[in-house]
Amino acid sequence: MRTIVVFARHGRTEWHHGNRYTGVTDLPIDEVGRRQAEYLKDWAEGFRPDALWSSPMLRARQTAQPAADALGLTPTIDGRLREVDFGSAEGKMLGELPPAVATAFELDPVGSHFPGGENPAKAADRVVEAFDEIGRAHQGGKVLVIAHNTLIRLLVCRVLGLELREYRRLLPVLGPAALVRLRWQDGTVGLEAYNTPAVRTEIPA
Repeated sequence: MRTIVVFARHGRTEWHHGNRYTGVTDLPIDEVGRRQAEYLKDWAEGFRPDALWSSPMLRARQTAQPAADALGLTPTIDGRLREVDFGSAEGKMLGELPPAVATAFELDPVGSHFPGGENPAKAADRVVEAFDEIGRAHQGGKVLVIAHNTLIRLLVCRVLGLELREYRRLLPVLGPAALVRLRWQDGTVGLEAYNTPAVRTEIPA
């Protein structure tokens, strides 16, 4: 049996509007982010998931709540779905970092991840573990997962067998509240849609 797992990035925060690395800094969504959460709720009412999972970060939980209320679902909060810790880059834009750090990161964001931050390969390990658990726990069903930009891109690369260090080049954009639809079947994963806006019309099953 296949499980459809749709990952949604959380709504916008003040830092994301300025393209600052937010990582583990626990900011709320802003006014635009709240509207995006409502759009996601409208979409979720059409998708009708059997379960809702969320990162423990405030911005993810706030994005999940309108959908949870509308669907009558209690989100499963899982720490493995939190964003990558960006260490010394937290709260900064790439251009505000020391040039050597920024250049090394752009060349290899995994091998030369930000000082003091989480190794993206380790983050990929934990989100893949969570994703596999979700697939097994809801076999034959549909699940909505609220998570984060970098974490979702790392997941997509890992499950599709893409070079992890290329996640920024291969998957350059994932908008706030945008959707990534994955098909899980006996541990085999397929990508059905990427960076899809949350609109009411359901993606065909």
